[in-house]
Amino acid sequence: LVNGAYRERFGGAHPPLEVAAGEDARHGLELALTMAWRDGAGCVTAIETTAGPTPVEVERVGTQNDLLLWRFVRATAPDPVTTAASRLSGRAGDLLGRAGVLAAFVDPQGKVIGRNRLFEERALGGHAPDEAPRLTDLVFETEDGAHFQLTAEGDTGRQLRAVLVPLDPPGPGDYGNFYLFDSPDTLPMSSSSHLQALLDMLPIGLALVDGDGRFLTMNEAFCHAAGIKESKMPVYPGDLVVKEDKAAVADAVRRNARGPAMSGDIAVRLAGQPAEPVALTIAGLRGLGDAAVLLLLKDNSEEAKLKRQVAQATKMQVVGQLAGGVAHDFNNILTAIIGHCDLMLMRHTPGDIDYDDIQQIKSNSNRAAGLTRQLLAFSRQQTLRPQVLQLPDVVSEVSHLLKRLLGETVELVVKHGRNLGPIRADPGQLEQVIINLAVNARDAMAPKGGGVLTIQTYSVKADQVAELGSDILPIADYSALSVTDTGTGIAPSVLGKIFEPFFTTKEVGKGTGLGLSTVYGIVKQSGGFIFADSTMGEGTRFVIYLPVHRQEARAARGPSPAKAKQDELWGSGTVLLVEDEPMVRSVAERALTRHGYTVVTADNGEDALEIVNRGEPIALLISDVVMPGMDGPTMVREARKSRPELKILFMSGYAEEQLRKSIDIENVNFLPKPFSVTDLAAAARRAIGSK
Repeated sequence: LVNGAYRERFGGAHPPLEVAAGEDARHGLELALTMAWRDGAGCVTAIETTAGPTPVEVERVGTQNDLLLWRFVRATAPDPVTTAASRLSGRAGDLLGRAGVLAAFVDPQGKVIGRNRLFEERALGGHAPDEAPRLTDLVFETEDGAHFQLTAEGDTGRQLRAVLVPLDPPGPGDYGNFYLFDSPDTLPMSSSSHLQALLDMLPIGLALVDGDGRFLTMNEAFCHAAGIKESKMPVYPGDLVVKEDKAAVADAVRRNARGPAMSGDIAVRLAGQPAEPVALTIAGLRGLGDAAVLLLLKDNSEEAKLKRQVAQATKMQVVGQLAGGVAHDFNNILTAIIGHCDLMLMRHTPGDIDYDDIQQIKSNSNRAAGLTRQLLAFSRQQTLRPQVLQLPDVVSEVSHLLKRLLGETVELVVKHGRNLGPIRADPGQLEQVIINLAVNARDAMAPKGGGVLTIQTYSVKADQVAELGSDILPIADYSALSVTDTGTGIAPSVLGKIFEPFFTTKEVGKGTGLGLSTVYGIVKQSGGFIFADSTMGEGTRFVIYLPVHRQEARAARGPSPAKAKQDELWGSGTVLLVEDEPMVRSVAERALTRHGYTVVTADNGEDALEIVNRGEPIALLISDVVMPGMDGPTMVREARKSRPELKILFMSGYAEEQLRKSIDIENVNFLPKPFSVTDLAAAARRAIGSK
């Protein structure tokens, strides 16, 4: 579904990825797509499309969050020419008029497209013409060539001096110039405080340098872009840049101050921001008193910030993909280990010599399965079972466990605010978030012999979020959870890395480095946001914002009529088992056979289709999702063409959330790996009994 503007812009209802102009642009759109499915929203800037460069925003929408809304935003950056012209008609122009300065902005064709009121009153007689007049029709040069006079005032009018200030934003082309006219006896342009007020109002960073290469003045925009503080005002332009660029800047200033008037850009690295090169424009001036060189500098701090955010998001995405792949392969191995343990336990009873050893192997395998769940949680690929719930209820449920985990040296304080809105999250995973933060806090307070852990819930309204002024937190209503400790704190140098997987400050042998990355993944997959703030020696505070769920919770359904039979694991009929991993296929085949099923196996989708096409009765098809050649969903769609009533049970080491799009097939069930023999038997029974 596309709107009219999209059709007009791209010439039809083309899919978003097909409007990319080149591989780099397509890669950028795919990155935004991945971020949207993972985080709920994604964006990229300056993507080259078939209709030109444009920012792109992608957002997950729909009642089930299963749709994507693409926005190809038209450039909204203000035109520098329009901005410059409008400033003269406003307060900036009025201040100049009070100082006796006639100000006009002239486009490259010489037309006056902006002026202050004083210029309009004296040069235009107080009337605004229908068309923009040319400056040469309003002002003429005197016989001495050093001054100007207004055409409207004639030869008897007051002589004026003119100052030319070019508007030169970064980018090619001529944007126009500011022309300032004053009377020599009323406004000495080289030293007047009014000139400084004018410079401070300009939207670009501008500074004036004398013939000896010393700064005369600079406006606020220049100071901000260069990172200059009042206590450390520079003397020479070379003082702004790193040591390696000083000679190039000094040489360019000297050539423009003494040679012919010209201008050019050089790339420099500022001393305060050495990692980000910036463009410094240097232009020669003539006839402006002591000023010999004009410097223009663009503030690119926001652009640099955006680049860092995109780089961080890309890094986290790559690590997340790696974590998901490792978890998938590991889950296949664990399925085989846990399955064989279950089969062996069926032949051993408590008291047998091998029973305890087998139980220990299974217990350690389950612990390893927990690590894979943490990896999936970080990569936001785990399967969540969200419910509508109240945040204080979750904290209350886990409080009794926290008291045992924290020990006697840590005091637990729980505070609940009023009027918290409901949230939609997986209660088990949310409890895991609280436990992980509490355990980290306990370890941080251990060197100090204990302390106080405060867990607080409270409501945050949209207007309060707006007051925070966060670039990350969207304006909406939230239910917040804060976890505060009085521990040793986190050093600023590592605070930005704490959510990365396998990063830990604990000594070797303690901690996996997955605790906070798990917290981060669960919060983000639940649609929330997490922030950390720490002071060395005083403690750390984590704040989690979860959006208020506005939809009414659905009425709880009554117990299923088949509930009484759910625990019956035995079955009958033929099961077609499709699995490319031999160790998993072997365990699953033995488990199903022991529970009464006749099992036919295939190690790929093509062989499975041949078995289906034989026409033999099949009660259930159990298939892995990701396989070489023909994958599970493709094989199932082909099989359903001849057998539309075929029951399907998918299994995978990847999480259901990650596979949601590929297994979006009617009347299918899903079993995540690793699973036990009992889990497989129960899932098969439910799948056969489903309608």
